[in-house]
Amino acid sequence: MAIFHLSIQIISRGKGGKSAVAAAAYRAGEKITNERDGMIHDYTRKGGVIHTEIFLPEHAPREYADRAVLWNTVERIEKAKNSQLAREIELSLPVELTQEQNINLVHDYVKRHFVEQGMCADVCVHDKGDGNPHAHIMLTMRPINEDGTWGDKQKKEYILDKNGGKIYDPKKRQYKCKSIATTDWHDQTKAEEWRAAWEEAANAALKQHNHAATIDHRSYERQGIDLLPTVHMGVAVHRMEQRGIPTRRGAINRRVDVTNRDLRQLRARIVKVKDWLYNAPLGTTPTMVEMMQNAAGGKRLETQWKRIANLKTQAQVLIFLTSNNISTVEQLAAKVEHMHTQQYEVGNRIKDLDRRKNKLTEHLANVDVYNQHRAVFRKYKALDPKKQAAYYNKHEKEIEQYRAAYQYLKDHLNGRTAIPEKEWRKELADKTAERYALCEEYYKLRDDVKSVEVLRRGAENIMSADAPEREQKRTQDISR
Repeated sequence: MAIFHLSIQIISRGKGGKSAVAAAAYRAGEKITNERDGMIHDYTRKGGVIHTEIFLPEHAPREYADRAVLWNTVERIEKAKNSQLAREIELSLPVELTQEQNINLVHDYVKRHFVEQGMCADVCVHDKGDGNPHAHIMLTMRPINEDGTWGDKQKKEYILDKNGGKIYDPKKRQYKCKSIATTDWHDQTKAEEWRAAWEEAANAALKQHNHAATIDHRSYERQGIDLLPTVHMGVAVHRMEQRGIPTRRGAINRRVDVTNRDLRQLRARIVKVKDWLYNAPLGTTPTMVEMMQNAAGGKRLETQWKRIANLKTQAQVLIFLTSNNISTVEQLAAKVEHMHTQQYEVGNRIKDLDRRKNKLTEHLANVDVYNQHRAVFRKYKALDPKKQAAYYNKHEKEIEQYRAAYQYLKDHLNGRTAIPEKEWRKELADKTAERYALCEEYYKLRDDVKSVEVLRRGAENIMSADAPEREQKRTQDISR
């Protein structure tokens, strides 16, 4: 079914030494030389690339339609060692649509929301037939002037005093100023705008081609859906799972699926017994003891094992009634109402714990990758630039995994420089212990639901057996 996934990242020279040329070559499955450092990035053996195209705004030079020219120009214009080179948007495509329909969908979305706003867009659509079609959209970060030259990302504006005069900073020996962005592309609201626009575009395409499926860019919490969200697996992880190779993210999603299923089933069972109690005719409802004794009504308990099992069930129900001081249907209804509230409380606490556990698991997995490949990356950076290309080709996987882990950790350290590995591991252990304790409460609630279901079954058996008598009495009352 169609799913919503749209992630945004910045390809930056300061983030692990990334290159826009290397990123573009990989996503397009091409061979491109980075003219800045002479490194050749050859991904011509990469499979699954079904379509690539570059879209240019009105004032962009036509030669930028060549992928190598575009991104090498970007590399030249961005001179700082920590320059932001490109913005990348990765989005999942609806599996209900054909490849041609998905390509047209991406084209329309990119032209309207990026190219018409002045960005150059490099679009690569991937589909290996494994149920995970997706697109990579690399976007330039600078506006293009009317004469085809690159514009500025930001401009400086002097800070003025109340009289309109410039303020001099003696420490810096210059007038105080602030940076003003020349476009709104970097505004925090843009991410939400682009996500909502993709939802609208994809749903329109699905409706146009007569598919009932829809996607929603909002989180489960914002949609009011009481479920724990899964984590996005990505192309490589999805492919491994398809081949039967267990992965960490796949394991997380399997645990999430089990948790969601259990919580959903328990909630449905509670709602069912709650509806039964509210609809039960209180004047003719059997007693608790009668319900308990007739739970097996209609069943043949011909074996000793079945008779013992029935007695154990009755004993469990009796313990439930006595421990909760329940002797009437009204008291049972109040207990079920409490169980309904308790289920939401326990479920929400479990989901909060699992969300944090999943995040900590993700943190620590990146810590492991970071530690594992740090020595390789340091050796690579220490090499003479002329020898780096050969070393990179030999250790590309380790270097890229290190860079990805480094970037992930940098994004999640909230300004800290030291990785709090021990702190994360302790928190994960504490959350796991808390989760086990909470499971005991959940299992107790599930046992209580089972006891109420036994009582309901007993009542239904009694009411079913008394149905002819009640019908006869109803007929007599009508005839009078």
